[in-house]
Amino acid sequence: MPSFKDLGLCNNITEALKDLGYTKPTEIQELAIPQILGSDKDLKAFAQTGTGKTAAFSLPILEKIDLNSSATQAIILSPTRELAIQIAKNIKEFAKNIKGLNVVAVYGGANITNQIKDLKRGAHIVVGTPGRTVDLINRRSLKLGEIKWVILDEADEMLNMGFKEDIDQILDVTPDKKQTLLFSATFPREVEAIARNYMFKPAEISAGEKNQGADTVEHQFYLVSERNRYPTLKRIVDVNTGIYGIIFCRTRRETQEIADKLIQDGYGADSLHGELSQAQRDIVMKKFRTKKIQILVATDVAARGIDVTDLTHVINHKLPDQLESYTHRSGRTGRAGAEGISIVIVTNKDKNRIKQIERKINKKFVQKEVPSGKEIVGIKLMQYAEKIKAIKVNEEDLSDNFEEIAKDLKKLTKDELIKRFIYNELEHLLSYYQKTQDIGADTGRERVTDENMQRFFINTGKMDGLNPARMIGLVNDYLGKKVDIGQIEILKSFSFFEIPKEHTEDLLKGFEDAEFNGRSVNVEKTTQPKTRSRNRDRGRGRERNRGEKRRSGGGDRNRSSNSNRDRGNRSDRNRGGRDSGFKRRTEKSTRRRRRRSEE
Repeated sequence: MPSFKDLGLCNNITEALKDLGYTKPTEIQELAIPQILGSDKDLKAFAQTGTGKTAAFSLPILEKIDLNSSATQAIILSPTRELAIQIAKNIKEFAKNIKGLNVVAVYGGANITNQIKDLKRGAHIVVGTPGRTVDLINRRSLKLGEIKWVILDEADEMLNMGFKEDIDQILDVTPDKKQTLLFSATFPREVEAIARNYMFKPAEISAGEKNQGADTVEHQFYLVSERNRYPTLKRIVDVNTGIYGIIFCRTRRETQEIADKLIQDGYGADSLHGELSQAQRDIVMKKFRTKKIQILVATDVAARGIDVTDLTHVINHKLPDQLESYTHRSGRTGRAGAEGISIVIVTNKDKNRIKQIERKINKKFVQKEVPSGKEIVGIKLMQYAEKIKAIKVNEEDLSDNFEEIAKDLKKLTKDELIKRFIYNELEHLLSYYQKTQDIGADTGRERVTDENMQRFFINTGKMDGLNPARMIGLVNDYLGKKVDIGQIEILKSFSFFEIPKEHTEDLLKGFEDAEFNGRSVNVEKTTQPKTRSRNRDRGRGRERNRGEKRRSGGGDRNRSSNSNRDRGNRSDRNRGGRDSGFKRRTEKSTRRRRRRSEE
């Protein structure tokens, strides 16, 4: 394998690389550096996340840049401010022996006035997010008329984030004669379109196959029910002792909720998402890099640019909307030759997407069983035993009180002492797994029913404009507080939902005189269905309601609604809440009531 010097880089750069611990070039660096140094041709480069793309495009630019000119000669576009900051930091480290070179990062969420001042002082290389770069061009603070290199880093992610128009606008104000370098971890059609529109007969290099996952990453998935998604996440974290990883969520709200739950449950975790200020992000990342927290819960956007090479795990709380994003997520682990594990938690609804990802990354997923409570407790007990054995005791610290303590504890046997020390350390864990049931694979038949949840009937469904999101909002509004909501089943004219049993009375009271879209709402308590196969549910389920019903609303305005409820309740008692006959009669009654109201 050649050295960096063999690739054509000067001593100033190779010495800086040596100081930074870069001994040998990676595959993408070995291919890209000589290509950019020796040719003015445009370049399409594929490389997986974590393979050293920043050095691959920046080192040859540092070698060729003209320090006698103060003009901006290279513009590097990246999808997020974290990545822009990281790229600028890396380039400054590579160029520490090159006197007079100026690098400026420009990105949203920071003071634009300070960035304008930095640009006025001179910037040979500008690293920016597309949105802020366009703002500075429009203000005439960033001039790209003498650009020699345009680098599109993580081009696929920029397009996924909706930056195509910004990229078009930026490229339109650059000279026709320039070298365009496009680096991407995946090459979907949109990236190929950018290459066709803005590159001329580009050379193409690839470190690995396009869109293929890294060989150092093992891919696993757990198949569970929706309500068991977070309990499964807890068990994965518990069973993987020493985990240091990122949990990916789809939305900012979901990210914050999962982080809050983990923190409340005693894990070293924090969140990273778009609603945090740059100062808050910096604090979170400092805690994560120094391992003061072991788990970072993040959105896809926020996680770009995280330069942490020793992550053990990436956990997908939910799969991303864009399957290409999975490649980026999984690429955060298994970096720099280390091995990593990428885990996906899925339900039956999105299980088929696993096959799609397998085809895309050319890697197989391994289905794993959710760890049992007994298995987790056993692992934690052995971990604690090893921890105790490794403790080095300073005798002087105990000398004044040891005899008195030993005398007091002498009444206990050795086994009794060990049990008490273990219980004192792991009481919360032991208590939690003693109370919870094991989680089975969601293969169309749930193995256990959550005994802590209460199921409710509500006389509102799809015909009324109800959907899962509006159901959650409706429950939280009338309950007057935010609660965990379990399974939600939206049918045509009625629905079912679950909340923790402890909130039952408050919920029934809260829904008295409730309305939804101008219609009175009735919520009734119903018993949990027995464990069943979903395929047999239709027309044969038995969900017996044995009373304890409280109706909301009243008076003349609810007479027709109450009549319908009585018919529904009789059907529920005879056939069960999910019986097809019950559905037909309830829906027929609802249609008659609506026709009367329209007349």
